[in-house]
Amino acid sequence: MKDKKLNLHLFLREKALMLFSKYSMPRWMVFIFDSLAVFCMFFVAYILRFNFDLHAFSFPLAFSHAFVIFVVYAIFNLVFRSYSGLMRHSTLTDISYVFIVTTISSGTLILITLLSRLMNCGEVFNIPISIILIHYVSITVFLFFVRVLIKLVFRWATNIHYESNRVIIYGAGELGFIVKRVLLTDPKAGFYVVGFIDDDSSLQGKKINGIPVYGFNAITKDFVIKNRLDSMIIAINKLSSERKAEMIRSAIDLGLEVLDTPSVDTWLNGQLQPRQIRKVKLEDLLGRDPIKIDMDKIGKGLNDKTILVTGAAGSIGAEIVRQLARFRIKQVILVDQAETPVFHLENEIKSKFSDLNYHIILGDITNSRKMEIIFREFKPEIVFHAAAYKHVPLMEENPHEALRVNVGGTKIVTDMAVKYGADKFVMISTDKSVNPSSVMGASKRTCEMLVQSVAEKSGMKTKFVITRFGNVLGSNGSVIPIFTKQINEGGPITVTHPDITRYFMTIPEACELVLEAGFTGKGNEIYVFDMGDPIKISDLALQMIKLSGLEPEKDIKIVYTGLRPGEKLYEELLTDSEKTLPTHHPKIRIAQVQKYDYPILLSKIELLVRNAYLLTKEEVVNLFKEIVPEFQSPDGSHDKQSKKERAGRKKRVI
Repeated sequence: MKDKKLNLHLFLREKALMLFSKYSMPRWMVFIFDSLAVFCMFFVAYILRFNFDLHAFSFPLAFSHAFVIFVVYAIFNLVFRSYSGLMRHSTLTDISYVFIVTTISSGTLILITLLSRLMNCGEVFNIPISIILIHYVSITVFLFFVRVLIKLVFRWATNIHYESNRVIIYGAGELGFIVKRVLLTDPKAGFYVVGFIDDDSSLQGKKINGIPVYGFNAITKDFVIKNRLDSMIIAINKLSSERKAEMIRSAIDLGLEVLDTPSVDTWLNGQLQPRQIRKVKLEDLLGRDPIKIDMDKIGKGLNDKTILVTGAAGSIGAEIVRQLARFRIKQVILVDQAETPVFHLENEIKSKFSDLNYHIILGDITNSRKMEIIFREFKPEIVFHAAAYKHVPLMEENPHEALRVNVGGTKIVTDMAVKYGADKFVMISTDKSVNPSSVMGASKRTCEMLVQSVAEKSGMKTKFVITRFGNVLGSNGSVIPIFTKQINEGGPITVTHPDITRYFMTIPEACELVLEAGFTGKGNEIYVFDMGDPIKISDLALQMIKLSGLEPEKDIKIVYTGLRPGEKLYEELLTDSEKTLPTHHPKIRIAQVQKYDYPILLSKIELLVRNAYLLTKEEVVNLFKEIVPEFQSPDGSHDKQSKKERAGRKKRVI
């Protein structure tokens, strides 16, 4: 019996919802409905006035009076447009217009009656004032009741869909109220608002439009279970990154999905849409404000420039291209050897940046003849050098390629930049170049020293700038896409070590800083970016599991596999011997690096590059160690070589 009642209940709600979804009463029909209600309600008032004595009821006269009332109400209804709002979404403002129309209309009718009596205009306009007052009360109540009833029925009908996602809104201010209204007016969005959360103690314990406001301390595990909460929506305009990260972590720990409201300037047609409310991004958990850059100033410096980007299809290179597309540059030359990523990059440019003047060139930076053709034809004024092999384990096994591409490729590109008179050369380095423990890090530190050596030459037109930063969220081969893939596959997530720690920033943020450094750099500088506090990779894995709505160790396990060759627990942005100088931007500093005998250093690098494939893996690594003394393999994997190899190295190199 209980099941039958439940099924009937659901059936009626579904039919009511179907009715609302199929039929939306147009404004002219609302106007006609209100006018007919005014007309008919007059007869109700007439009968009430004469205590249901139909013998005292004069139909012709009553009809005349009803017509006068109908016309007066219709006029003021048209003036104040009380019919313009959808009844199912009636607000206090809509209802107030009904009150205004009925009050002014009744006042006007009383005035007409008094003037009629004064001027003896006949019985048509001489409406009993008592009937006017009874009609005023009855029609006001009736129109109020109809609108409230329709709204309640609509809510009742749509509540079956709301229950699919029961949410609490963090922020009881204007934005929170807008979010609540948007969610409740769109049943297809599938949200039901349980309450608000606000840090303002004066609001806590009160209700906004019947919805209670809580402090976050009240949102316990028991509260979540009792109210069957599914999600929390962040709806605060001005919220510090630290507080936002704290709220997200707390909500995740309570088992809630966390959704975020987009900024006002991204609202579609100036209005928030339910589909714009999305899951929070991983970068929201960094707990720091993004670095702000004056991009307009940079844009002016890049206007009408020919710009070359190497490694243009990579994570950093592609984002640099996206940033450049915002400016009125003359043309951008995109160089990369990876065919498929280049193909995808070109499709993106065609669809998103159709006004960008670009040339895509499939080519290898280690091909000196190819690079010379490119520089000779286009004569770039600014070079962003992002091409590099960067995966630590792969470079451990293939040190020759780290040498050939990272060092040799950089040598070719710097030589071409100098030969063809580029104004600025910006190299993308990494925090792994600081006290390197891997071949990749050592190769990038060698690149830094190479660029500094070239920059030290006198009479140089080209200004060389190096940018050094840590990991970027979502870059190709970073832990983020790897963890995402592992979560989607049901786990486990593999982390090398429980204590491994890294610096993180977003790709757009990193590339904006690269453009800033390139624009302001005066030459022979290593710019170090402030990346905030380092983050444990294990903590990052935990948060990603929770963000996915899963429970660590229960749904997704974390497995520790041990440090990979060349990998260190903690990354650094500066060596112990390096200090920094401030710049115009508080988040960008200049590293004061150790001075070297650059001519001798440059000759060593050139010799190493020239003889790369005449050497064994161990010999390449040991030559890296000669150039970069701070390079130490943590596991000693590259320190083992035979006496025969040591003896033969010198002969082959010479």
